[in-house]
Amino acid sequence: MKSPNGLSFKFLKNDLPAGLVVFLVALPLCLGISLASGAPFFSGLISGIIGGIVIGFLSGSKLSVSGPAAGLAALVLAAIHNIGSFDLFLCAVLIAGILQIAIGVAKLGGIAIYFPSSVIKGLLTSIGILIIAKQIPHAVGYSNERSVLTETGNEYWHPLLQPLQQIQPGVLLICIVSILLMLLWDRPFIRNKVKFIPGALVAVVVAIILNEIFKGTNSALTVGKDHLVQIQAAKSASDFFSFFTLPDFSGFTNSKVIVTGFMIAVIASLETLLSIEAVDNIDPERNVTNTNRELIAQGIGNSVAGLIGGLPITAVIVRSSANLHAGAKSKVSAIFHGILLLVCVITIPSLLNMIPLAALAAILLLTGYKLCKLSIFSQMIKNGKYQFIPFFVTVGVILSIDLFGVYPPLKGEGLLIGVIAGLVAAFGAVLHGNLKNAYFFHKDKYHEGDVIKIRLAEEVSFLNKAAIRETLDHLPENSTVVIDASRTNYIDFDVLELIKEFRDIKAPLKNIECSLDGFHETYQIENQLRVQSGH
Repeated sequence: MKSPNGLSFKFLKNDLPAGLVVFLVALPLCLGISLASGAPFFSGLISGIIGGIVIGFLSGSKLSVSGPAAGLAALVLAAIHNIGSFDLFLCAVLIAGILQIAIGVAKLGGIAIYFPSSVIKGLLTSIGILIIAKQIPHAVGYSNERSVLTETGNEYWHPLLQPLQQIQPGVLLICIVSILLMLLWDRPFIRNKVKFIPGALVAVVVAIILNEIFKGTNSALTVGKDHLVQIQAAKSASDFFSFFTLPDFSGFTNSKVIVTGFMIAVIASLETLLSIEAVDNIDPERNVTNTNRELIAQGIGNSVAGLIGGLPITAVIVRSSANLHAGAKSKVSAIFHGILLLVCVITIPSLLNMIPLAALAAILLLTGYKLCKLSIFSQMIKNGKYQFIPFFVTVGVILSIDLFGVYPPLKGEGLLIGVIAGLVAAFGAVLHGNLKNAYFFHKDKYHEGDVIKIRLAEEVSFLNKAAIRETLDHLPENSTVVIDASRTNYIDFDVLELIKEFRDIKAPLKNIECSLDGFHETYQIENQLRVQSGH
C-alpha cells in the first residue's frame, strides 16, 4: 500500500531493521552535535526526531535521512554566542526554514550546481578544523566554559592551548579509548562482521562502562557530572513539554538574527542538496530526488525546529548511507528512526546522562578529521589552480576570522565571509581565463537516433556546468552523442566529473551511446570514439 506522498509499507521487513541501525548511528551524533554547537542536548535530539518523522514523511527521497548537521555546528556555536541567547537563535532557525520553503517554491533547487566544488570543499574543511578545535576542551576535561572559539580571556596561554592547562586523566583516557575503538571498528575485519553495529555506539557504551568502573572503585579517574551528558527527565507529559524552548520573536527585527538565518538557509540548503545528490548516486535503484520538494520539506522541518527548540537540520550523508547499507527500501526507515529517538528521550534519559562528554568529543574529533584530512589538501593542489586557489582562500578566510580572531567584530561570521571570498576568487580566476579565450557551447539539432555533436570551447569553467548538465540530461533515449574536447585548453574539474557521470551512469540508463574525443591526458578521462565526430 502506497500513500500519495510516496510512503510505502510493503518493505517493513527491510525498513524496520534499517531504521534501528540508523537510530543507533543517529543517537550519539545528535548528542555530539549538540555538544559541538554549544546548545542544550535536548535540542539535538529534537532535531533528530523532526528530521526522521516530519522531514522523512514530507521528503521525496526514499533513502535520505535528515537530522542536526555537524557541518553547521561551528556556525551555531558562534551564532548563539554573538546573538546572546538560545531562544533568539531559534528565531534564526525559523527564518532559515521559511527561506528554504521559499527557495523550493521558487523552484531554485538546482542552485547548488552554481557553487564550485572547490569552495564547498573549502567550507567543509574549515568546519572540520573548527569542530576539532572546539572539542579539545571536552577531550581533556577542561572546565573553563569560555570556548576557544569565542573567548580569549586574560590567560597567558594562547586560547587554543588553554585547555592543556587543565587535563583530567580519566576524561582524556576515555576520549583516547573511544577514538581507538572507532578506528578499530572501522577496519574491514571487524566492520564486515558487525556492519550493523556502528562504532560510535560501541565507543559510547564502552565509555559508560569504563566510567562506572572508575566510579565503583572510587578511582581518581572518575569523570564528574560536569563532564557527562545532562538531559532532564520528565515525570509527566506536561513536564516533558516544558523542556521545549520557544523562540524569541523579537529576533525578526534583530539584524544579527536575520543574517544568521540567511547563513543557515544557504549552508543547510547546500549541504542537503549535496547529500541528496550523493545518495541518489549510490542508490541501486537510481531514484532521482526532486530537489525543490526536498528544500520545501527541509524548510518545514527547520521551521518546526525553530518553533520548539531544535538545531538546524539538513539531509545527512552519514545517516543516509547507513540507511542504504542496512537495506532500507523506503522512507519508512527514516520515520521509524525518528520514532525510536522520541521513545528514547522519553524513556531512558537517566541512561543518556551516564554518557561522558569525552566519548562524544571523540566522535566529533573523527568527524572533523574526515572533513579536513590532509589528502583533501593534496588532491585540491593536484586538481590545478582553478581548484586550489578558491579552496585555500575559503579555508584561510574562515579560519582567520572564526578560529584565530584576526578581526574580532566579525568573529562568528567567518563561514559566510569565507564562502563569499572563495566565490570571488573562483569567479576572478574564471574571468581571467575568459579574457583570453571566449567560451562557447555548440549543440547540433537532433532527433531520436541522430548523432549529436557537442563541441567544447577553449575554456570550460564551472559556470558552464549547469548548461552542460541540462543539455546532457535532455538528450533523447537511444541516441548517439560525441563530446569533442579537441579544441579545449582547460576544462574545469567539476565539468569533467559531470561528463564522467553522464558517460558511466546516466547514458547507459537511457541507452545512449556516448563517445569522447580530444580529451587530453591531464584530464584523466579516457577517449572512447565509436563514431566520427565531424568538424
